[in-house]
Amino acid sequence: MSRQPMPIDLSLYLVLDPDLCGGSAGMVATAQQAAANGVTVVQLRAPNWKKRQWLETAQQLKAVLAPLNVPLIINDHVDIALAVDADGVHVGQQDLPVAEVRRLLGPNKFVGLSTNCLAQFNEAEAMYQAGVIDYVGVGPVYPTGTKKDASPVLATDEVNTMMINCFLPAVAIGGIQAGKVASLIAQGLNGVAVVSAICGKADVAAATQGLLAEIHAARGNTQ
Repeated sequence: MSRQPMPIDLSLYLVLDPDLCGGSAGMVATAQQAAANGVTVVQLRAPNWKKRQWLETAQQLKAVLAPLNVPLIINDHVDIALAVDADGVHVGQQDLPVAEVRRLLGPNKFVGLSTNCLAQFNEAEAMYQAGVIDYVGVGPVYPTGTKKDASPVLATDEVNTMMINCFLPAVAIGGIQAGKVASLIAQGLNGVAVVSAICGKADVAAATQGLLAEIHAARGNTQ
């Protein structure tokens, strides 16, 4: 398959948590507020949900995010992504192989892959060059309580090694809170993926704006 990876703005990538947000309606409201205040990608992740709830919530998310031009990424479930015409799918190392995800989604959707060690990252770079994936998640970079089956935390020097001469778009994930963003951007990561730093916050807009300000400051600009 001949395909050029598509650009995706990974700056502030929100992974929704149904428990922290207070269910489906809370996830949609959180996503809408966050997207209106600077989040650049939203991922629907709800590992304990049935398919019908996935579908209905994905439809509602698509409806509020599309007017704001913020991509909706579905975690794991390619069928849900196809059903709602989502912008892409993110999978882990034990999920459906990315080549199959790409085949099912076609060339015009985003495909993301979680990487938890240098070997997986190096394999992902080859997949990116082949046009199979568009970006990777790197982590966890800090201990996290929102993903029960998370891999061990990556060492800082391993993340540094990944980022040396890296051309693969990469977003850091895992336990990222306000105040922990600048060092990750300085390591060369394109952005940060957050869960509890936005989900469940009393003021979602302020939490989002604060994280975005850290990203911009770390990049040396104020936009």
